[in-house]
Amino acid sequence: MAFCPNCGAEVQGRFCAKCGAAVPVPPTAGGAAAGAGVPPVTPMSSGPVPGAQPYAPPAATAAGMADNVAGALCYVLGLITGIIFLALAPYNQSKFVRFHAFQSIFFHVAWIALWIVDMIIGIVLPWALHLLLSLFMLVIALGGLAVWIFLIIKAYGGDRFKLPIIGDLAEKQA
Repeated sequence: MAFCPNCGAEVQGRFCAKCGAAVPVPPTAGGAAAGAGVPPVTPMSSGPVPGAQPYAPPAATAAGMADNVAGALCYVLGLITGIIFLALAPYNQSKFVRFHAFQSIFFHVAWIALWIVDMIIGIVLPWALHLLLSLFMLVIALGGLAVWIFLIIKAYGGDRFKLPIIGDLAEKQA
């Protein structure tokens, strides 16, 4: 019976089921390790692959997810995810995540303010001008959607893209 040298759990096979660490194979009666000379089997193949390394699970990071993923997720639900990432402990220490969280919050607050101004102007204007304003706001809405998707992609790529006015405010806060 073998035990994991990393966590001490009982192991059946070459890898620990609890932590994924490789367990050294005890020598057999012939003096060679069991399975010596046999190339490892990869998860996607049906047999041994010469020169392949055995599978090892990726190491977990202390924060749980990379900064670029957290930065991109800041934009997904706007105000909500921006505030969440500012409140969560491992992410609120990262300047990158804080910048994107603040930029997401400021971008969506500006978007909401623009929508409110559009509604007020739409109520005051006559019907024909309101129709023109609605068409203009449709173009602006599509542009805002494109900027929102662009910000998500840039944050996921690890870039610190700043919007003209909002980005400066976010950088001061981060």
